[in-house]
Amino acid sequence: MTVATPRRVAGRAPLPLVVPAGLGLLFLVLPLAGLLIRAPWTTLPERLTEPGVLTALRLSLQTATLAMLLCLVLGVPLAWLLARVEFPGRRVVRALVTVPLVLPPVVGGVALLLVFGRRGIVGGWLDSTFGVTLPFTTTGVVLAEAFVAMPFLVIAVEGALRGADTRYEEAAATLGAGRWTTFTHVTLPLVAPGVAAGAVLCWARALGEFGATITFAGNFPGRTQTMPLAVYLALETDLQAAIVLSLILLAVSVTILASLRDKWITSP
Repeated sequence: MTVATPRRVAGRAPLPLVVPAGLGLLFLVLPLAGLLIRAPWTTLPERLTEPGVLTALRLSLQTATLAMLLCLVLGVPLAWLLARVEFPGRRVVRALVTVPLVLPPVVGGVALLLVFGRRGIVGGWLDSTFGVTLPFTTTGVVLAEAFVAMPFLVIAVEGALRGADTRYEEAAATLGAGRWTTFTHVTLPLVAPGVAAGAVLCWARALGEFGATITFAGNFPGRTQTMPLAVYLALETDLQAAIVLSLILLAVSVTILASLRDKWITSP
């Protein structure tokens, strides 16, 4: 018995689909092309080596990496819980996890202030007990970026866990492996591509975070001024500098998407 393999339908695309598709592509590509056209290519090397640009870039890379690590530590177990454990209210928990995806980042920053500020629910206790202040610090930048970026990791890892073959985990349990050993030696290797893809998307989202960062951590050069905040500040005084900073973020985004496409996203 043979099973027919599906084939793509060949032929000319209908005009009612081609026209809006082309307009949609133009709408997405034209602003990026405008950024490239207006870029100060002749003075680009000098502008890239300016102290303010390097400081903002270094801070962005550091905080985005730390936020990604925090998301890995907290997000992977959360994704496993959502994918493997049946418990009351799981749908509510999943909805809460994805709220930062649709929540305006500024609102997220306000929420972080109400919890981790000096008079916040947790922040007041941290300040009075340990003398730890989180808002308007580099640590605050990491928390703000992790808050908005963690859903990307959780969704990617949960999808990978749901698509993984559970027979290997069952075989490991049959051979006497404990739950932790099964998780670290069987489950994680199975979903490693999903974890890697989620981590990269999480890092990219953290790198481009603006609203929650400026609300919760402020815009202090060398301490909380990341690349998106530097773009916002430069836009008010120096358009060319804002374009250069935007080009850096664009290059990083394109590189990340290209890497995901080549290594972790398979196409038919």
